[in-house]
Amino acid sequence: MTIFEQLRAYAPANAQEASDRRLILQYAEQFDNLFTRENELAHLTASCWIVNPARTKVLMAYHNIYDSWAWLGGHADGMEDLLSVACKEANEESGVTAVPVSPEIFSVEILGVAGHVKRGSYVSAHLHLNVTYLLEASEQQALHEKPDENSAVHWFSLPDVLPNIRELEMRVVYQKLMGKCAALHL
Repeated sequence: MTIFEQLRAYAPANAQEASDRRLILQYAEQFDNLFTRENELAHLTASCWIVNPARTKVLMAYHNIYDSWAWLGGHADGMEDLLSVACKEANEESGVTAVPVSPEIFSVEILGVAGHVKRGSYVSAHLHLNVTYLLEASEQQALHEKPDENSAVHWFSLPDVLPNIRELEMRVVYQKLMGKCAALHL
C-alpha cells in the first residue's frame, strides 16, 4: 500500500489531523515530487515518537536549527516507504535501533519550517508534510549525536518533555502524541 493509500485509510484523531490529512492528499494530486526536496514549497517527511518499553520515557534530540529538544525524523529524499525513513533517521540521529510498535501511521501533521541556513545554503520557508510513527527502543542502547543535525540525545520522562521544548507550536504536537500513546494502553 502506498503512503497515500495509507493516509486515505488513516482515521484522524482530531480536527487538526483530519485537515492536515486532507491537505496532504490534495498536494499529492497536484504535485508529483513530494518525496523530494525538489518541491521547495512542500515535501514529505517522516518523524518518530520513540518510547521505552514501559512507555514512561521518550527519546529526543537537541536540534541545532530549531534550538530545542525535538523528536527524531527527516526528509523522505526519494524514499516512498516513510516507516523505513523514520527507522533510518532514528538510528542516524541517535544511535538506537528502534522498532515499530505498529507499521500503521501514528500521527499526521503539516509543519511550517521557517527559512534558515543549512550547510551554508539558505533554505526558504516551506511545509513538511509529516507522517509520524510510534517506535520503541531500549534505554540501554548507547546514544550518540549527529553533529550536523543535533548536539545531544536524551531520554525524557513524560512529565519533563513539554517544559524542555522551546518551539511553542511543537508542544501541541508532542502533547497530542503523549495522549495518543497513553490511550493505546500498550
